[in-house]
Amino acid sequence: MKLLVGTRSSGKMREIRELFTGLPFELSFPSDRLLEPLPDEADLEHGSSYAENAVAKARYFATRGGLPTVADDSGIEVDALGGAPGPRSARWGGASGSGTTIDAANNALLLEQLAGMPEDKRGARYRCVVAFLATPSSVPEIVEATCEGFILTEPRGAGGFGYDPLFYSTELKMTFGEAAPAAKHRVSHRGRAFRALIEVLLRRMSSDQ
Repeated sequence: MKLLVGTRSSGKMREIRELFTGLPFELSFPSDRLLEPLPDEADLEHGSSYAENAVAKARYFATRGGLPTVADDSGIEVDALGGAPGPRSARWGGASGSGTTIDAANNALLLEQLAGMPEDKRGARYRCVVAFLATPSSVPEIVEATCEGFILTEPRGAGGFGYDPLFYSTELKMTFGEAAPAAKHRVSHRGRAFRALIEVLLRRMSSDQ
């Protein structure tokens, strides 16, 4: 199955490629199909929920790319902040520019918001919602997954991206920034969500034969 992945995030592209390794899918990304960013693309993540954002991105790229398309929206939810930043996670710090600049601003704001908070009040989870569209007008297939942990007082590890150096996984006993890719994929929100999506897609492929 040819599958367009609706993201321009280098971190997501790397992880999604790894999650599909060895499977019967031919992945492509917007840059592979010469889909240059257009101004309306900046408004795709302004929905009030992860699902709304994921479907908006999938529909947008399916329309432009002409292929079955998958897109996700993900974020971190901190209990002490009432679940914030949630769907606003990617741009929470208000920075623009490269991914590393945005990540630094987001992490700095998170640490500022949690300053002085004891460990037992720093519970958090990552959440990922993935939407698949066979055509731009299809009813979306949606899957969702989470992983639990808490926010450290300082970053640890240089791996991953986003909030990974601050997110301590209670399953791995380390931050996602410290975890090897395979270990992170095993427990992460994105790994779990995409494995669930892959099951959906393989069933579709089997029924079409």
